[in-house]
Formats: sequence, C-alpha cells, structure tokens
Amino acid sequence: MKLNEAKQSVVIVAGGQGLRVGGELPKQFCEMGGKPMLMHTIEAFRRFDEQMLIVLVLPEAHLGLWEKISGEYRFGNSVTIATGGETRFHSVKNGLEYVPDDCIVGVHDAARPFVSQKVIAESYRVARDFYCGAIPVVGEKNSVRMETESGSVPVGRNRVKIVQTPQVFPAKLLKDAYRQTVYRAEFTDDASVAEKSGIRIQLTEGDDRNIKITTPLDMEVGRLIFEKNVK
Repeated sequence: MKLNEAKQSVVIVAGGQGLRVGGELPKQFCEMGGKPMLMHTIEAFRRFDEQMLIVLVLPEAHLGLWEKISGEYRFGNSVTIATGGETRFHSVKNGLEYVPDDCIVGVHDAARPFVSQKVIAESYRVARDFYCGAIPVVGEKNSVRMETESGSVPVGRNRVKIVQTPQVFPAKLLKDAYRQTVYRAEFTDDASVAEKSGIRIQLTEGDDRNIKITTPLDMEVGRLIFEKNVK
C-alpha cells in the first residue's frame, strides 16, 4: 500500500492514574462539557476520520469503569482497548501492538480533549507527505531560564517550543523505534523515542487551546472552555 493511501490510526494514552486533578475519579473520566473528558478526546479523532482505528490504552484497574461508561455512551464497539504499562513509554508500546504497520499512527494524550481538527489534520498530513514524525508545538510566552552548575542563564523564548500531541508517524517507523529502544527516563514523549532511532522530526503548528488537563486549575479552565463553546 502506498503511504498516501494508508489508513489512519491513533493510540490515545490514558495509562496513568490521573488523580492530581483531585477527587476519586481518574481525570480522564471526570465530567467536562456534559460527558467524561475521555469521550471528547475520542470524538475529536472520530470526527476527523470515521474509519480511523482508535486504540485506547487504560490501566487494568480502570477497565471496569471504561466498560460502564463506554456502554452508556455507546463507544464500546468502536474502540480497541490495550492495557497500560509501568510508564507512558510502555503504555504506548502496548497500544502500538494493535496498529498495522502500513498505516499512519498518531499518539495522543487522553487529557487533551480540545485538540482541533486543524491540528490533527496538519500533523497527519506532514507525517504522510514527508515520511517523518510530525509534532505540534506552540511558542513559549514566558521568560525562560535554564539552570546550570553555577546558577542559571536566560534562554531566548523564541527558541523554546512547547510540545503537544498528537505526535504522528508512519506506523512501522514508530513501532520499530519502540521495539528496538530500551526505556530511558528522558523519553517523555514519542518524538524523543523516535529521534533515538534516527527518525526525522518536523514541527507543525499547535494550538494554545490544546491544553493537557493535569491539575485542578486545568480542570477549571477546561470546563470554562466548554461553557463558552470554544473548541
């Protein structure tokens, strides 16, 4: 199959406990905009491509909760479930096992429910057209300093980029990278794993609204975005 005809897939990573937002429910299951946050994330990719293979990576302890919620929202038959691992690296690796080699695959944080169709489309286009990793980023607005052995030094913020997801790759490239690479603590995203295997990374335009819900404040901001119908 030619790459420009390849099917599209996404691994949505919800493998962590996600309790920093407060409360008893993992953050990806907390209600936002009238339904669990995770459902908004899934719907964003389903809107982009109705035929997309969606692999959802969940901790084993959350599988029962997913069955309950997916039944209520009728998502059960349209999503493939993988079990999370010890780290994000291991969770992504587990999810990729369900992805065919001959497709384009994105990896997306479940806790980024506001990802736009524009960001998704551009990331998949670049990965497909240039046979590389496509990573959405936004600029840093704050002043930035880097710690050194003798103190700290300023860093030009125009040189600093904030990384988002989905991070998109030809599937075989990314699967081979995860299979051939031993986990390291500095592997905080898929681009870092891919680069270790020599995969070229190209930056694409992200979106300031594509925030990752991590803290209680993030949750408040997210609910405000939904209330204002800004997506």
